[in-house]
Amino acid sequence: MHNVLHNETAFGRETRSVEFCVVGGGMAGLNAAIAAARNGVKTILVQDRSVLGGNASSEIRMWICGAHGNDNKEAGILEEIMLRNLYYNADMVYTVWDDVLHGICREEPNLEVLFNCAVNEVHTHDRKITAIGAWHCTRQCWIDIQADLYADCSGDSVLRICGAETRWGREARQEFDESHAPEVADDKTMGNSILIQLRAVEGHTHPFIAPPWARKFKEEDLPNRGPLTPEGDNFWWLELGGMMNTIDDADTIRDENLAIAYGVWEMMKNHPDGRGDGWALEWIGSLPGKRENVRYVGDHILTQNDIEAEGRFEDRVCHGGWSMDDHHPEAINYKGKPTIFHPAPSPYGIPYRCLYVRDMDNLFCAGRNISATHMAMSSTRVMATTSTMGQAVGTAAAIATQQGLTPRGVYTEALTQLQDTLRDQDQYIPWTERPLIAAQRQGVLTVSCGAVTELSNGIERDIDGVDNGWWGSPGDTLTWRFPESEFFSHIRIISDSDFNDRKKMPCSYPSQGNRQTMPASLIKEAKLEGKSPDGQWQMLHEVHNNFRRLLMLPLDQPVQEVRLTLDAAWGGGQAHIFSFDLLA
Repeated sequence: MHNVLHNETAFGRETRSVEFCVVGGGMAGLNAAIAAARNGVKTILVQDRSVLGGNASSEIRMWICGAHGNDNKEAGILEEIMLRNLYYNADMVYTVWDDVLHGICREEPNLEVLFNCAVNEVHTHDRKITAIGAWHCTRQCWIDIQADLYADCSGDSVLRICGAETRWGREARQEFDESHAPEVADDKTMGNSILIQLRAVEGHTHPFIAPPWARKFKEEDLPNRGPLTPEGDNFWWLELGGMMNTIDDADTIRDENLAIAYGVWEMMKNHPDGRGDGWALEWIGSLPGKRENVRYVGDHILTQNDIEAEGRFEDRVCHGGWSMDDHHPEAINYKGKPTIFHPAPSPYGIPYRCLYVRDMDNLFCAGRNISATHMAMSSTRVMATTSTMGQAVGTAAAIATQQGLTPRGVYTEALTQLQDTLRDQDQYIPWTERPLIAAQRQGVLTVSCGAVTELSNGIERDIDGVDNGWWGSPGDTLTWRFPESEFFSHIRIISDSDFNDRKKMPCSYPSQGNRQTMPASLIKEAKLEGKSPDGQWQMLHEVHNNFRRLLMLPLDQPVQEVRLTLDAAWGGGQAHIFSFDLLA
């Protein structure tokens, strides 16, 4: 007779009720969840893997790319994450990067992350999602999540089973008059890439032995790829799957990608010219990164022509600037160029109407699945761009929650509030300036070493080489003075985090390590003091080891004067400040 042990919770169901549920813990979903939680919304982030970051995680290791041009780098929550990584992970270790992403979520009291949860059920009523069911792979139970609003940031649009309208593949050229689109529509997509990482090892000349199932390559089998050397490449062209279905055929694509990756590395490492000497295989991915499959249809479908016209929509809430990077669907089996970098302006605006689903009244989308044509998506899909989409969606969800609006209702009733809130929280919206609040217009901003006007122009980055900031040395002060005492909620400070440095994780490791440093012009140490109605200066905040570009310091008392004293920048010299202002 066998003893059978029963677990009362095994295969049972738990129910969670929140205001906002984000499905997908890649960079878009991560930013959406953090933005909503920071704006006061009870949020759950559902992730089907054990780590966050999606294509940027240690499982896949794609670079976080975005808008071209030094002055166009994405700011907001993404820049905070990248700076946080420099601070806690200066050696740029991928497993620590995973924990940096986890850690920022753990610090948000309004945010819960459910790892290893795959959404399998969607319940709807009257054009709304009412609940989703997710299977928790490690706890072996169902979790039902009831929310007022949902965001699908899964990339694969897993919530599409709600019945929302979607698109797959490449549109015909004539449908949107896109010159780069094919003449005839098809279901071909860009493929999935598997990455390898290498480490420089002095004297390493041992041959590499690939497994018997690896593909065999000669250098002439890979025209237009490369460089076919270990240095300086993340091997994005180790790609396959665009002629298949990147969801249904995911396992086959993974297996074939592994065979390709091992074969390519064997060819490089064992090349008779010695190019592989001094390099060893550090890591090979077991999970390919996806570029394309299902896209939702929103109130606006972004097109190639929209991007080429710079996306100057009145409802722009974030920006792109990556080329229209259209990978050939035959991928590594195609002998021509593996991708065409069709030019795109940088920056261009992305409209809010692409970030919610038009036929479901409580569903947002952010990531490579937004409302866009194949051609437009070839630019918007990169992760720095999708991160800014996520921040826009999470902020919109907070406004919708607080005012009882639908995603579309935010567009019709609260668009200006959304854009103002995003700018307050360091989201870059091209061709706009952040206005001063009424109380500040009555105040006077002075600096200990002369007049300062740049900090009142509403532009919080250098643009086209124009310095829109102020350089201060240790001991210098910035002071706001008002005719009478005023109540403010926060002091808001933005300092220069060096947009010339993309802060990307490495593609390969030098033998002596890869240690990075904090941006030299970023504030490291500072003091904030306020003068109360009795004329006394009081310490409000002391800033130590700051790693944020945006500092939001709360105030709980009226002030007539506020003084910021710079104590140190990370580089030991001057700090570069773009904003020192106050929020009502």
